[in-house]
Amino acid sequence: MRALRRSRGLTLAELSENSGRSVGWLSQVERDISRPSIDELKALARALDVSVSLFFGRASAVADEEGYVVRSNARRSIGHRENGLIEELLSPDLTDDFEVVHSTFEAGAERHGFEIRLTQEVGYLISGRLTLWVGAREFDLGPGDSFRIRGEHYRWANPHSEPAKVIWIIAPPVY
Repeated sequence: MRALRRSRGLTLAELSENSGRSVGWLSQVERDISRPSIDELKALARALDVSVSLFFGRASAVADEEGYVVRSNARRSIGHRENGLIEELLSPDLTDDFEVVHSTFEAGAERHGFEIRLTQEVGYLISGRLTLWVGAREFDLGPGDSFRIRGEHYRWANPHSEPAKVIWIIAPPVY
């Protein structure tokens, strides 16, 4: 949780204010002294703008691989699964200056409104097709295409009959 809070640029005091939990309790959670309940995890997820599933759903890593390797069966689901978007964290954790995400845009999925993140992002389309709008520009992407977004308004759509799979590198981490 500490890495996630720091990736958001939040202090313990700010997270305390946003989550309605005390600074002392949050500090204990970050140091694995206290274990939050499901309701407390939900409050933390809302305050950090992540899915509660980020705190779960990861198989244990082999001891000598922890922090280095993420096996395909041990990926962490992230995001909200809204609009037909499924995301998994490929990075071992959120302690780096960037994160790597595997995104699957289901057939017919679309983000209707523009979003802006204060990040630099690069994406690489593995399979399928994806329409990407960055500012006023529209791009039709296919397998092998890559793109960059630098703190700009963007949205996406997959109006096709097959899922689109994309690898994203995002700095700083947003999940």
